[in-house]
Amino acid sequence: MQTRQLGNLPVSALGLGAMGMSGMYGPSDRAESIATIHAALEAGVTLLDTGDFYGTGHNEMLIAEALKGRRREDVIISVKFGGLRAPDGGWSGFDARPVAVKNFLAYSLTRLGTDYIDIYRPARLDPSVPIEDTVGAIAEMVQAGYVRHIGLSEVGPETIRRAAAVHPIADLQIEYSLISRGIEEAILPVTRELGIGITAYGVLSRGLISGHWSADRNNVQGDFRAHSPRFSGENLEHNLALVEALRSIAAAKGVSVAQIAIAWVLAQGDDIVPLVGARRRDRLSEALGALDVRLEAGDLAAIESAVPMGAARGTRYAEAQMAMLDSEKT
Repeated sequence: MQTRQLGNLPVSALGLGAMGMSGMYGPSDRAESIATIHAALEAGVTLLDTGDFYGTGHNEMLIAEALKGRRREDVIISVKFGGLRAPDGGWSGFDARPVAVKNFLAYSLTRLGTDYIDIYRPARLDPSVPIEDTVGAIAEMVQAGYVRHIGLSEVGPETIRRAAAVHPIADLQIEYSLISRGIEEAILPVTRELGIGITAYGVLSRGLISGHWSADRNNVQGDFRAHSPRFSGENLEHNLALVEALRSIAAAKGVSVAQIAIAWVLAQGDDIVPLVGARRRDRLSEALGALDVRLEAGDLAAIESAVPMGAARGTRYAEAQMAMLDSEKT
C-alpha cells in the first residue's frame, strides 16, 4: 500500500469512509460491511473515517466490532463530531462548543472501544462558536492523550488560518472530485501553505460518477441522494452524459470509470488522500485498483476535456445544507 501524509501523520494513500454502512444511502448489510472493513485493512488501508452521528452511533460501534482482535496502533481512526440528530432521523444543526466537544468525545471513545482517536474534527463550522474555541477544546484533549491530531471539515481559508493559529491541523476533510473542484482556487493554496493535508470525500460524487449509476435507478428509503440536486431530473441526465464521456477514456486505458475518477484525484497531489465509500468488497477492490492507474499528461488533458471544471449541473448538497458550508463562502 502506498502512503501519503496528512500533516505529519502517515496514512494509506486511500482511506475507507464508512458512512454508507450506517443507513445514509439506504439499508446496508452488516456482515458485508464488516467484511469490507476487514478486506480494506488486509489490503493495507490504515485510514478509517466515521462520524459520531452516522446512524446516531451505529457506525462507530460497527467499526469497533470490525476492529476486535486487531492492534489498535495499526489503524488511523478519523471521527467527525457535532452533528445533531432528532429521533426521527432529521438534522438539528451543529454544536461545537468546548463543553460539547468533550461530551461528544467521551461517547465516541466508548462506542469505538478505544482510549484515543487519531484525528478528531468538527463536522461543520458552528456559526455561534469561534473556531478558536472549538480547536482549543480539542487541543486540551490532545494534551490529555484522548486525541492525537486535529482535523477540520468543510471550512474556508479564513477559518483554516484561524484554526491553525491555535494548534497544528493535520488535514481538512472536504468534497473533491472531477465534478466538485471548488477547493482549487482558494482553499487548496492555503492548506498547502500551512502543510495541511486533504482527505477528499465524495471522490465518486456519491456514486454519480462511479460508472454504476443509471437514470432509471430508484432511490431506496433513507437514501439522501433522493434529495440531491445532482441526482434529479435534467441535472442527472446531463451529469450522466459526462460519465459516458469519461467511460470512453477509461475504456481506452482498460480501467473502470470509478478507477479513472479516483486516479484523477490521486494525481492532484501527494497531500490528497481520497476516501472511498465502499460498502461491499467488490466495490472496495475496484477502488483499490485505482492505485495502479498511471495518468500521463495526455490522459489528464483528455479527462479535463471530457469533464471540464464546472461542467456538472446541480449543487453538491440541497440548498439548506449548502448554507451550512463555510467552505462555500470563500
